[in-house]
Amino acid sequence: MAKRKRQAAAGGEAVKGSIPNKKTKGTESAKPKATPFAAETIQIVAGSYDQVLHGLTATIGAEEVEFADTFLFNAHASAIRCVAVSPPSAAVPGQTQKVLLASGSTDERINIYSLSAHRPSRKNQDLLAKVAPRPILENPKNRELGTLLHHASTVTALRFPTRSKLLSASEDSTIAVARTRDWSVLSTIKAPIPMAQGRPSGDTAPFGGTPSGVNDFAIHPSMKLMISVSKGERCMRLWNLVTGKKAGVLSFGRDMLQEIGEGKHSTGEGRRVVWGSADGADEFAVGFDRDVVVFGMDSVPKCRLFATARTKVHQFSYVTLDEETGLSLAAVSTEDGRIVFFSTRADDLSKPEDAKGKAQKLEVAKLVGFVGGKDAGVTGRIKDFAVVRGEANAATLFVTGASSEGRIRLWRLQTEELLAAAGAKEPLERPLGKLVGTYETQNRITCLAAFLMIPRPQGAEDSEDEVDGSDSGDEDEDEDEDEDE
Repeated sequence: MAKRKRQAAAGGEAVKGSIPNKKTKGTESAKPKATPFAAETIQIVAGSYDQVLHGLTATIGAEEVEFADTFLFNAHASAIRCVAVSPPSAAVPGQTQKVLLASGSTDERINIYSLSAHRPSRKNQDLLAKVAPRPILENPKNRELGTLLHHASTVTALRFPTRSKLLSASEDSTIAVARTRDWSVLSTIKAPIPMAQGRPSGDTAPFGGTPSGVNDFAIHPSMKLMISVSKGERCMRLWNLVTGKKAGVLSFGRDMLQEIGEGKHSTGEGRRVVWGSADGADEFAVGFDRDVVVFGMDSVPKCRLFATARTKVHQFSYVTLDEETGLSLAAVSTEDGRIVFFSTRADDLSKPEDAKGKAQKLEVAKLVGFVGGKDAGVTGRIKDFAVVRGEANAATLFVTGASSEGRIRLWRLQTEELLAAAGAKEPLERPLGKLVGTYETQNRITCLAAFLMIPRPQGAEDSEDEVDGSDSGDEDEDEDEDEDE
């Protein structure tokens, strides 16, 4: 009996000792588990002063990113000025999808390429990995389709509003509309050459000439309206894409130009233009040398982005945070190595402080936050950037920034973090997001484009006989902009 009592006592102690462990396990299992991060791959394309078109993939994991070269084209005879990528081709069972890539240069040419929209396969890549100092995932389906020669000067801007159309602007003061099915030029919109009187000092026009050429253009989502800004003009031009005719000219006011630092001896010309939305209504932004002005649909200046400390503006675009509510922010890349986010909603606008006793008429947008900067180790300018929304990680934004020094940096930014910063009273002094990787291209980058790669469907293989641009899925209905020149 004594022995049984000792065993019972020992068993009782064991049971008592196991009770807290069971409660602890139960408590841990009751905690909500964090959603695991799904790896995604982004295709990045960078153009450079060195005539090189560099393609690389970035596979982003939970903690790190893996870069790999996919193609390296000696694309042009001089510096590449702009690149653009089209939407992927329509999904067809048993076939892979493709993306069109266009690059424009100072050699007056537009090169067209076909890129695979799917992640590159690692099959038969071991041999290249052993020889090359950097990872290589070459895709033999990435190939050149041809060259367009319909411009007579430097190509300054390229856009794919749909997969069936490519619009290009040039310093020959024309905007051409090409059809991707057969690459024929459907229409040419001619912007007038400005008068030589009152030209700003320090421009690069030849003696006896005048600065001319289209700097940039932006197409409204309805595909019926376009805005362009040109060299030597202190105005922007509206075009009706249904008729191909000029819809109006909107001059920049003298007071507005003075407020944004475009004085008497400045060009006063718009360098970039982008369509966006705020408060559920469309708006567009025009970028100048050191500031960006936002206009409403009534073409009245709504606000400017930078309040006091101005820096050279290189690129800007709108980033949509919530597709249901249409909430979006304006993102601007600057000379000091930052990508700055602003809110242009009416509730976030504020009256600026008087500068040197002069009253400021334009309101200032709210500074939400930024990525990069000196605190993050980015000292050089960010020449161009692209923002890609994750598909498997819908609440994640991948921000890719390219510097002239040849480095491509990739930040991972959560939309919740941006929303919280947009609702805060004061902007954060620390950088947002997380820098997940840096890639050295060894080229002086001028422009950048990026898109999220699609997982390869099971059983689908690329066909050597496919000619991109002639697939049945690319034949969207032709717009009426090809009726008149």
